[in-house]
Amino acid sequence: MGFVVLTGASGSGKTAIAEGIACRYAGHVDVYHFDRIGVPPVEQMVTKYGSGEAWQRAMTFDWMAKLAVVPYAKRNILLEGQMRLSFVSEAAAAAGITDHVLILVDCDDATRTRRLIVDRGSPDLATATMMIWAKFLRDEAERMRCAIVDTTITPLEVCVEQVWMHFGQ
Repeated sequence: MGFVVLTGASGSGKTAIAEGIACRYAGHVDVYHFDRIGVPPVEQMVTKYGSGEAWQRAMTFDWMAKLAVVPYAKRNILLEGQMRLSFVSEAAAAAGITDHVLILVDCDDATRTRRLIVDRGSPDLATATMMIWAKFLRDEAERMRCAIVDTTITPLEVCVEQVWMHFGQ
């Protein structure tokens, strides 16, 4: 069985892929969504953790600690969310998780902008800051030699299968 972590900027397609896997492989995988813990306003992140980045790191550590005790010898685990890849690797090591696969879900900026504005109705997310964040994650994935699933023109079903292959099924 496997443990796969999908990360990517908003609009990349990671949630759609996770939902596709949950639907298609319901009996074989437990899917967890990082954002289901709730994302507090930036002011609260800064007050409690010092910065949004520190909050993200702390929550990544919390997630990996929770998932480390889930018996994934019998079922696959998929965690999706917006996390720095380095935070995931660091948190997995701290939790004693040595057999995870880290995948960046990515797309080009034009596709991301269309998805955020048109498909999701969230123009407030289609900002230069989001595009910089996406580039940061892309650069980090390349530097860490992580798998990258490009959803720009690849159909969702194909992306689901590309990710599912990483479970070693």
